[in-house]
Amino acid sequence: MADSSPLIIEPHHRAADATVILLHGLGADGHDFEPLVPALPLDDSLAVRFILPHAPRLAVTVNGGMEMPAWYDILDMNLGRRIDEDQLKASADRVHALIDAEIAKGIDSRRIVIAGFSQGGAVAYHAALTYSQPLAGLLALSTYFATAESIQPSEANRALPIEVHHGSFDPVVPETLGHEGAERAEALGYAVNYRTYPMQHALCPEQIVDIGHWLNARLGAERA
Repeated sequence: MADSSPLIIEPHHRAADATVILLHGLGADGHDFEPLVPALPLDDSLAVRFILPHAPRLAVTVNGGMEMPAWYDILDMNLGRRIDEDQLKASADRVHALIDAEIAKGIDSRRIVIAGFSQGGAVAYHAALTYSQPLAGLLALSTYFATAESIQPSEANRALPIEVHHGSFDPVVPETLGHEGAERAEALGYAVNYRTYPMQHALCPEQIVDIGHWLNARLGAERA
């Protein structure tokens, strides 16, 4: 998924029995969301491994061809967000490989959450909806559904719960794109819960609490 190994944060109290794979945004790396993990109000009964991969360095067209950490090239910043779909799908395949590795370690696929912020969220949409085994949920943060028209969803995840969060003052990924992504997922038959927050292209304290509660619900003992 990246030129270097992903950042892995293990639970302190016992061996992990659930996993969250969280993809960062354009120009960042896995460490970008490292402070989020201890801030989440997770239930003490959970033992969650967090995997924070690093995107490879790619030339990004909208940034003058400058190389930076990116899951895929962005060709045009209009509301259509024209992208290199082959690169996005390759990144989604790398997420699938991470899921496969977690299953090989003994984690039930139904206890694996895929999450992503901004560009990472677009990859998360594709990776989660096309994975061949049932997952616990998809968390899409300040992002858009870049491959909604070309995606071929897996039947295994037709009942996948999707949680979408977006800032109402986001100047980078306008909230219209967040709404549009949620609506496209609903049009494909998925159950989507949409939340908006008075913030820009970021996370806020209220949202972090909501993320923790959502993970508790998806990964709690009753879900095992």
